Amino acid sequence: MSDTMRRMDFANRTVVLGVGGGIAAYKACEVARLVVKGRGKVRVAMTRAATRFVGPLTFQAISGAPVVVDLLDEQTERSYGHLQLAREADLFLVAPATADLIARLRAGMGDDAVTTTALAVTCPILVAPAMNTRMWKNPAVQENLAALVARGWHVVGPGAGELADGDVGEGRLADPDEIATAASRLLGNLDLSGRRVVVTAGPTREPIDPVRFISNPSSGKMGYALAAVAARRGAEVVLVSGPTALPDPSGVRTLRVETAEEMARVVDDVAPGMDLFIGAAAVSDYRPASSAPHKVKKGPGDETLKLTRTPDILAGLGSRLAGKPDAPVLVGFAAETEEVITRAREKLKGKRCDLVVANKVGGSGSGFGSDTNRVALVSSTELAEIEGPKERVAEAIVDWILPVLDARRPRAKPLK
Repeated sequence: MSDTMRRMDFANRTVVLGVGGGIAAYKACEVARLVVKGRGKVRVAMTRAATRFVGPLTFQAISGAPVVVDLLDEQTERSYGHLQLAREADLFLVAPATADLIARLRAGMGDDAVTTTALAVTCPILVAPAMNTRMWKNPAVQENLAALVARGWHVVGPGAGELADGDVGEGRLADPDEIATAASRLLGNLDLSGRRVVVTAGPTREPIDPVRFISNPSSGKMGYALAAVAARRGAEVVLVSGPTALPDPSGVRTLRVETAEEMARVVDDVAPGMDLFIGAAAVSDYRPASSAPHKVKKGPGDETLKLTRTPDILAGLGSRLAGKPDAPVLVGFAAETEEVITRAREKLKGKRCDLVVANKVGGSGSGFGSDTNRVALVSSTELAEIEGPKERVAEAIVDWILPVLDARRPRAKPLK
């Protein structure tokens, strides 16, 4: 089985697919096919509007089961078909979820096969929004989706790019394989189960005196997203975090530090037995040679601050661990202002890591503080570019790591 299909394992699980009435409805056919290919069972409910874009017979051919559209259809409802879908569902997936359908789901309406099934299911619910970018940005849509998330529903996408109507921006349905992967994970496909992962995140602060320090604008969002994704995929995760305003990710052991030396010391403490190290922190390269015990008073002239190097955490791990037959996979980050790929390749070789995630500081939609990122994944044999919300980028990074990790450190037990 390929790595992609292993991540989409639906064996002995039933996904009920609720199809909304948008042009992206045709992509739901591919989502259904991926579930079937992943050895799962698909049942389909459609809104009336959805049938104007894709015929129920198409989904029936893919799923091998009747499609529920009309709540008053005598044949379908002879056994309360919409309730039977809800009873069978291990996951309810709504794709595409149009603005109208999201609003009706938020209101708790039960006026068609999709909304009625949503009212009756007791399983996890995954929503894949798809609509024009202007509609997606409307506060009403965002409020409706936020209300569903507050109820415990899950969301995948939307993606960004050219839309069917010619507009460009967020709103397009997430790629079918992204939707299927998210669905598989919600069903407990834990491809990092049994793995120990250490992630560093955020900036460090190097004190000049008790009220001044050297630091950088890192928010920690990328590292936190990586820690959250790894935990959700079954790993035992330790997050070593510099100062951030972010809450601790769920299911992650978070250790907070201030300085580069503290971060290096904590990483050394938790490194034994780790399978994967992801150095996403923006660690200060220099610190003041000495830190004053009291606030330094402003003098009449200029001051000279002498700096000294801080520990290089990634290079230290690489020199000690790289090259060993069962060495952990080492992933570094490179935030550059120029010659991004060249500098990333230098870092890859110089610090003896397996992958460098590189991005250009100040680039549109990426970098410090942004909720999105545009990065290049640089290894000794590959170069790939990824962009999107930081959690989506984190998923892609972990997807790249998995085959490397499985080849170097084979599992003693099969995946759950």
